[in-house]
Amino acid sequence: KMAAESSPIRIGINGFGRIGRLVCRAAMMNPLVQVVAVNDPFMTPDYQAYLFRHDSTHPMWNGDVSHGDDFIEINGQRIQVFAERDPAQIPWGTLNVEYVCESTGVFTTTEKASAHLAGGARKVVISAPPKDDTPMYVMGVNQNEYDGTAHVVSNASCTTNCLAPLAKVIDEAFGIVEGLMTTIHAVTANQLTVDGPSRGGKDWRAGRCALSNIIPASTGAARAVGKVYPAVQGKLTGIAMRVPTPDVSVVDLTVRIERPASYDDIKAAIRAASETPELQGILGYTEDPVVSQDFCDDSRSSIFDATAGMSLNDNFCKLVSWYDNEWGYSNRLLDLCVHMSTTDRASA
Repeated sequence: KMAAESSPIRIGINGFGRIGRLVCRAAMMNPLVQVVAVNDPFMTPDYQAYLFRHDSTHPMWNGDVSHGDDFIEINGQRIQVFAERDPAQIPWGTLNVEYVCESTGVFTTTEKASAHLAGGARKVVISAPPKDDTPMYVMGVNQNEYDGTAHVVSNASCTTNCLAPLAKVIDEAFGIVEGLMTTIHAVTANQLTVDGPSRGGKDWRAGRCALSNIIPASTGAARAVGKVYPAVQGKLTGIAMRVPTPDVSVVDLTVRIERPASYDDIKAAIRAASETPELQGILGYTEDPVVSQDFCDDSRSSIFDATAGMSLNDNFCKLVSWYDNEWGYSNRLLDLCVHMSTTDRASA
């Protein structure tokens, strides 16, 4: 049992898109996890190897990448490739996969994602906010509530991962009365490069050219904070503005606080929290005059920009926090798997 507890966690990835590939990259740098299989019916192994090596946003992979008929090999580590459309048909069990990163964006309910269990996977982590009541966990906020009973969980959204740690710190220090969030968000794969019918056809604005527009969009990220941190349930909501940058987004939280505090007091509380073991590597703090590209490849969930925010008075303030919505999120998903494994392996 001790050997099992110290061995790397065996990960499978379903959907080798932006998040799937970056979870794979992050796993290659994390000795606690090992990707053993990838499933994607829309990409052959040679194409997967190409897209893993070459990335228009993040650095080209600085290592070896090769492929065979049914595998890719990264830095000498062979990863089995499957091409099943039905998750229930993916033979995860043959490779002793413990956790599946469900990153297709399609199977976002417990019922749908549970199909992975039929193939032998033990647990599933959805890389998106769920469309049902699948439990959501955000590292640094509520991960300790995981007790091992759920077989399907969600890593929430990248924006919730940025906002929730910040909101928790502010609420615990000063009390949140109410707040509105705007995320200035980089483009994502569901947007269009030229005007056309939006995916699903309901959000007409989402069908407009992502390269030349600032596009207002809805987001459940702020409301979701209330699910992972119930103290602010019903106190936060927000919107998104999609902007023509490939990566890195920023949360603007305008909040009314219960206990009066100067902006310097708020900065000090966030800085102190960022240095605690619970939030180290999750919540950051900077006073540098930064811009978005400074946070590309930053693995933290939320980096508070002390000089970009302000207070109107001692009860009303605007707080700004950056996040690499791809890389930070992918690293947190693996951190969640590692955290879950400490509970799951102990009870095995």
